[in-house]
Amino acid sequence: MGDLFSKEEKTLCHLQQDCGNKFRGCNYHPPDWKNWMSGLNLEKVHLNKVVWPGTHNLAANDVEIPVITRPFAKCQSLSIYYQLEKGTRIVDIRVQEDRLVCHEILKNYSVDFVIQDIKKFLSETQSEIIILEIRTEYGHNDPPKFDKYLKNQLAEFLIHQDDHVFEKTIAELLPKRIICVWKLRNSPHPEAGDALWHAGAAEQDFFLKLQ
Repeated sequence: MGDLFSKEEKTLCHLQQDCGNKFRGCNYHPPDWKNWMSGLNLEKVHLNKVVWPGTHNLAANDVEIPVITRPFAKCQSLSIYYQLEKGTRIVDIRVQEDRLVCHEILKNYSVDFVIQDIKKFLSETQSEIIILEIRTEYGHNDPPKFDKYLKNQLAEFLIHQDDHVFEKTIAELLPKRIICVWKLRNSPHPEAGDALWHAGAAEQDFFLKLQ
């Protein structure tokens, strides 16, 4: 993986030399953040040319013990839905055995609320694509049958594993809308072509296709 990050760093250096920015389009300010991907040229813009705004611990907007833990555990103040509405397209979620969202030892609401907010957002938009990364938090075991849960909940939106997905245009993926990466601890990895992505497949494909 070190070689992949080294290649990415060289790419960013070349961009800065060519156009004075670390990312092409970083000065782009869409009039509607909720639908900013829809404002791109869907038939020509490939996924590996998109700068993906992401949120760390997206669902840690209510993980806290007042006064004691807030500075360390509460990563966000907005709900999942409003973060998506503000432009976030990479979603980082941590879960524990009972499907509660957590941040290390502190737990929050059920992952059902995350799924509901994502589906609500997708129902109100047409061309926004989300990279949904869900991982079992360190020190916890995977929720039982969680892969089946994700597939049942998100079936109509899931973009299946594809070695060339980041070389495709946004239009080529639609109406599918979610690349769901399941970072598990001890369950079997999703197989090639599965509706869920395992971490190695997603990260390797993304960084190899980043030009």
